[in-house]
Amino acid sequence: MTTPRVKVTIRCNRCGEKFILRGRREKGKIDTGFKQCLCDNANDFEVEELAL
Repeated sequence: MTTPRVKVTIRCNRCGEKFILRGRREKGKIDTGFKQCLCDNANDFEVEELAL
């Protein structure tokens, strides 16, 4: 059984860059594979789940 996909908006709190990705919800967390922003920020993000 596969987990449902969700749409996620990730906004960098340092430079303001915005990314819209799809990911999978697993064990209460969303995994998109996103690692870091273009400004090399790797952990200061605002993550919001969107309705599909």
